[in-house]
Amino acid sequence: MMYPILSHCILFKDVPLVELEERLEEIPHHLQQYKKNETVFYSLEDANRIGILLSGRVQSQKTFPNGSQINVTVRHPGEMIGHGAAFSYSRKYPCDVIALEECSIMVFKREDMLLLMQKDIRILENFTKELASSTFMLQQRLELLSYNGIAQKAAFYLLTKQREQNINKITIPSMTKWAMILNVSRPSLHREIKRLENEHLIRSHDHVIAILDKEGLQDILSK
Repeated sequence: MMYPILSHCILFKDVPLVELEERLEEIPHHLQQYKKNETVFYSLEDANRIGILLSGRVQSQKTFPNGSQINVTVRHPGEMIGHGAAFSYSRKYPCDVIALEECSIMVFKREDMLLLMQKDIRILENFTKELASSTFMLQQRLELLSYNGIAQKAAFYLLTKQREQNINKITIPSMTKWAMILNVSRPSLHREIKRLENEHLIRSHDHVIAILDKEGLQDILSK
């Protein structure tokens, strides 16, 4: 297969590789390369393209009139970008999508993606599930950003992961990546994590944070 990463894309879940190759031969698409910091989609641009990331990472960024900026999501190889906007009523991209590093993206026009889904009900079902999951994740992201304090944001993130995974030891990305997710500075996040450790609410080691006092973290959210 020309692009093995597609076999791991949620859009093509349960679609055998041989069938996937046949489907892609029938549907128009093209490969686009982007350099680091290049804009893939512009905010309020007509959303007539949907991408599947083959390599590299991209990030959605929302810039406000006062100049402040929020980093919304980071997408990795195998994930789709622009699909929610392309099938929304507004048909506009809500954020800028920026290449964090050199990227390769398989691009479909909206009408071609529709044709692909019409040809295979499994792809349609996968697309619908992914769209629903993206909406749910965005709601969580908005709730996260509604908290002002760094400790509140960290507590919300840890408690959300604890509910999702039903475990008290949460694996986090690097402190730098985690700070990016929470939209805070790395030094400030590091100080708050140390404070939460000193208060015996959590224990941090490498990329794992153990929740020692769940009720204590929940109390932080209500402050």
